[in-house]
Amino acid sequence: MSEPAEKSLFDAPPIAEQERMIEAILFAATEPMTVAALAARLPHGCDAAEALAYLRRRYEGRGVRLVRVGDGWAFRTAPDLGHLMQKETVEQRKLSRAAIETLAIIAYHQPATRAEIEEIRGVAVSRGTIDQLLEMEWIRFGRRRMTPGRPVTFVVTEGFLDHFGLESARDLPGLKDLRAAGLLDNRPLPGSMQKPDDDEDDPSGQTELFED
Repeated sequence: MSEPAEKSLFDAPPIAEQERMIEAILFAATEPMTVAALAARLPHGCDAAEALAYLRRRYEGRGVRLVRVGDGWAFRTAPDLGHLMQKETVEQRKLSRAAIETLAIIAYHQPATRAEIEEIRGVAVSRGTIDQLLEMEWIRFGRRRMTPGRPVTFVVTEGFLDHFGLESARDLPGLKDLRAAGLLDNRPLPGSMQKPDDDEDDPSGQTELFED
């Protein structure tokens, strides 16, 4: 016979109290937190996902919203009130055109190797450009491609998504919008790297091309 499941000595707090706990944790957090990380801090028996859903609804229409950033959750200023924060924002470092184009290519074609970035841009990518984006923590190293030389790949980080208010890379504007904004040249992409503006599906058979 299977042993009965171990029961907690104490009942879980009411859902309203769980909601308050998550609110306090996220308010003090310096970066987005996953449901699992929140659950690890709550008393035994709490339902972090349910409490998070209640909290998110509570902040709808408020000046601060609870938003998803990648796999995590965080409080952020409502988009329509962002202009009120402009005077408080200090631009520490302006990206060069090369860095902007490189960042955009990585975001749309991740995981992307240096060679693929250079193929799309049509020019070599300097080490300084990659180092700048890594230092800003907007990109990070991905898995190595299982091709000759095993080149490293680059992907965007949750910090990048958070900075631009995106839940995932799939929420990026279309390539036509980037070209219209002057962030990408109008030259066509090489056929091997072509990706439709509205294509949100992962490339089939890609997993076996990489190693951990």
